[in-house]
Amino acid sequence: MKKRIALLLALVLTLTALAGCSNAESSQEGEFTPGENGVVKVYNWGDYIDESVIDMFEAETGIEVVYDVFQNNEEMYPIIEAGGTVYDVVCPSDYMIAKMIENGLVQEINFDNVPNIEYIGDIHMESARAFDPENKYAVPYTYGTLGIMYNTNYVTDEEAATWNILWDEKYSQKIVMYESVRDSLTPALELLGYSLNTTDQGELEEATQMLIDQKPLVYAYVMDQIKDQMINEEVYVGLAYSGEVLAIQEENPDIAFSVPEEGSNYFVDAWVIPSNAENKENAEAWINFLCRPDIAQMNFEYITYSTPNDGAVELLDEEYLSNEDVFPDDSVIERCEVFEYLGEDMDQLYAELWTQVKAASVN
Repeated sequence: MKKRIALLLALVLTLTALAGCSNAESSQEGEFTPGENGVVKVYNWGDYIDESVIDMFEAETGIEVVYDVFQNNEEMYPIIEAGGTVYDVVCPSDYMIAKMIENGLVQEINFDNVPNIEYIGDIHMESARAFDPENKYAVPYTYGTLGIMYNTNYVTDEEAATWNILWDEKYSQKIVMYESVRDSLTPALELLGYSLNTTDQGELEEATQMLIDQKPLVYAYVMDQIKDQMINEEVYVGLAYSGEVLAIQEENPDIAFSVPEEGSNYFVDAWVIPSNAENKENAEAWINFLCRPDIAQMNFEYITYSTPNDGAVELLDEEYLSNEDVFPDDSVIERCEVFEYLGEDMDQLYAELWTQVKAASVN
């Protein structure tokens, strides 16, 4: 009898522990306790929302948010494609959205459920047509530019005006690059005078060799970690998205940003609904909530990526609006390109070239 009781107690304790693990890992396993109006499973970039917005959404809608993050588009895509983990709403970048549309991985949004779309500026909806030609699938969330972030104590404005600085041996082991093939190829392609959307294998191999030659100078290939590295002066210069600038400057006012004279990338990140989403209306409620001007303002002031929400812009302080790093003028945008989806063959080639860079010896 004692053995039976002991076994029963062990079983109860095991089941309790498993239940705790299940709750703790809900975003990994898809097991959760739904809110009164169900759930919405969100897949977003790391550190790309004011977390209090999630709490407000849950409180106002009764919909529970199950929230996961990814580091880059190339990490996100195979997760959505495989469908093993089902998400209701995802925030990819322009060229990856085009790929998802082409491969049937997203579905049309019912804009009757997203009336706050009216606050997204016409110019930004027009920009979205580059990857969503009929504005059926995507709602812009942020936009910005890729450029050079640098510490003015060590790097001059003149040096940071050109991509050449990323190959300057003076800054060996003080240079940081993104763990992203298209972002990291951008400086090389621009210096060579090639399009960021080139499909010419020779041009791409030439740019790849530049990255291989650069590798001994590179401290690390990272994503979100660049923030701490720049703030703590582990590195002095590197690739960065414009939206990172304000947050880093708050911790280290010596940090500056430049879109090099050769040109760069202009990007748009937008919300889409995967074709296998299980909670489509809740996903539309999520998108609609984020399009509300006061919510978009909160998000901007937290993540500091440029907002396409005209209603939010009207609420922002002039110090933000006058900051050309965050809200670039036309002269900057005119020398930038939007990444395009180049097809499966090019995806494979870019992946192979990136593998060559990462595998290259630094000796």
